[in-house]
Amino acid sequence: MSRSTDFRIATFPGDGVGAEITGPTLRLLDKVSARTGGFSLTYEHCDAGAAYYLEHATALPARSIETAGAADAILLAAMGLPSVRYDDGSELVPQIDLRMEFGLYAGVRPVKPIPGVRPILADPRALDVDYVILRESTEGLFARQAPGTREGDDEARETMVITRGVCEKLFDFALNLATERALQNKVTSVDKANVFPAFTLWREILAERAARFPDITTDTAYVDAFAMTMVQKPWTIDVAVTENMFGDILSDLGAALMGGMGYAPSADIGDEHAVFQPCHGSAPDIAGKGVANPTAMILSAAMMLEWLDKRHNVSEAIAAGKTLRASTERAFVDGNLVTCELGGAAGTEAVFAAVEAELDRSDG
Repeated sequence: MSRSTDFRIATFPGDGVGAEITGPTLRLLDKVSARTGGFSLTYEHCDAGAAYYLEHATALPARSIETAGAADAILLAAMGLPSVRYDDGSELVPQIDLRMEFGLYAGVRPVKPIPGVRPILADPRALDVDYVILRESTEGLFARQAPGTREGDDEARETMVITRGVCEKLFDFALNLATERALQNKVTSVDKANVFPAFTLWREILAERAARFPDITTDTAYVDAFAMTMVQKPWTIDVAVTENMFGDILSDLGAALMGGMGYAPSADIGDEHAVFQPCHGSAPDIAGKGVANPTAMILSAAMMLEWLDKRHNVSEAIAAGKTLRASTERAFVDGNLVTCELGGAAGTEAVFAAVEAELDRSDG
């Protein structure tokens, strides 16, 4: 592991609210990195998304892929617009293209409510929920090596792909994550092994990898039952590892339980590269109105700083990430900062200003 302290960050503002939440987030990153010291950040803008596609007939140009590949990390805001589609009717998804391009198999989706944000679940135990949905992000029902087919108006097919190579890396990631968290020391496989033979292989590989982690407990849950657990007793979950499509759906449920998509950060991590982005999309219905909640973007940036420490052994980066995360949480703690998801009037700039004020306060 090399020690580099001058980090190049590829930034993808994308579409809709993307540009509204990218610039202020970069300002917060600059402030927290200057405050902490020991490393620097340089940003390289990358074009991509639906608006770019309308003008250039490509959603992810080669030069943006090249820039992202050479960067130390990738920070992505939001891409795609429901009104802009390919000829087959599917939406443009350059964010998925990046996952495939760089082999970002580990989709990290934390579920941890922010104190002061109005709770969704009534049980007081839900206030202390802290778990991670680990979504395999390159195979499953999204696998590019087995594209869906359609035969006129009569039939359409999709294929699920589960491979040993990806599963081994994914499960090792999950088991290591549970070890690092040191909360419940548990990994749960969320699958549908009672219906799909692919998941019997999935479970077999998890059992093999788990044997190397004697301090970690593993269990299994069918995806439908697990969705119920997320609502009824989410405090029993630690690290839940699941297939791509299941993870896509469960991640949104987790975001809802945090207060809405604007509170849910994420990362897609591979062996060499990583993308950090809010779980939400481009939200064209509120674009330009100044009401988009930037919290998920800010917390994704904090995750990026923490990952840079893991990647490059720069302790100042993880310290900066923790400071940015703590400042974001303190901004909400008194309950007065209520965003649009929860019926409040706190818009994009109000959230940024509150987080920045907490960062300044931490300087003192």
